Amino acid sequence: MKRLFILFVVLVFSQHMSAQLFSKEKVQNLQNFDKPRLSWGYILGFNFYDFNFDYTADFEDQDVIVDESIGFSVGLMGNVRINDYLDVRFEPMVTFSTRNLTFNNPLFTDDFQRLREVKSTYVHLPLLLKISTKRINNIKPFIVGGVSTSINLSSNQDNPDDNTSGEFRMKTSTNYFEVGFGIDLYLYYFKFTPSIRGVFALSDELVPDNDPDSPYTSTIDKMSTRGVFLNFTFQ
Repeated sequence: MKRLFILFVVLVFSQHMSAQLFSKEKVQNLQNFDKPRLSWGYILGFNFYDFNFDYTADFEDQDVIVDESIGFSVGLMGNVRINDYLDVRFEPMVTFSTRNLTFNNPLFTDDFQRLREVKSTYVHLPLLLKISTKRINNIKPFIVGGVSTSINLSSNQDNPDDNTSGEFRMKTSTNYFEVGFGIDLYLYYFKFTPSIRGVFALSDELVPDNDPDSPYTSTIDKMSTRGVFLNFTFQ
């Protein structure tokens, strides 16, 4: 479902860009919109969070299966213009996501042992460099990349209970690198910017169970978030 949704968005982007690139020159909307040094906007979007697991040994028959779902994001955008092609952006957001984990350990006999629902609420703080092309009619494609950190308000890091009590624990703070692309669309009254961005955690987020031989966490060497953000920015 995630791949189909992203493919649909990419196709919509491509069709709009083709219509602008191969059409005759049009009257430009908001011709001086990008001139101010500072600007700001609102962000609404969707997110698809996943986990990548590295194991301590060959445990293919005990892989943790991740069932992700579509989450929601809301935030603000602050933009500092360097020149016509470079901008620095700060995009603080609050993101909500749910991931369901299935532990395929032969020791587990029921769903209480096998299944864990991981609900996360992140305060996500990315600092990004935006590199744009020349404006073409009323569109301006760009790529974006940078680093970010997040605070997981639902991490359970300090909870003394672990998976033996049904509590899956994660570290509160995580660092990421991000890369993506998007299109500035200059409409009659405002600028609308859809963008897609990949988010990749740089650190281990797993809090091991209290028992070093835990059937849940002893086979996991590293657990890190990866995800896709589909953002819609309004300025």
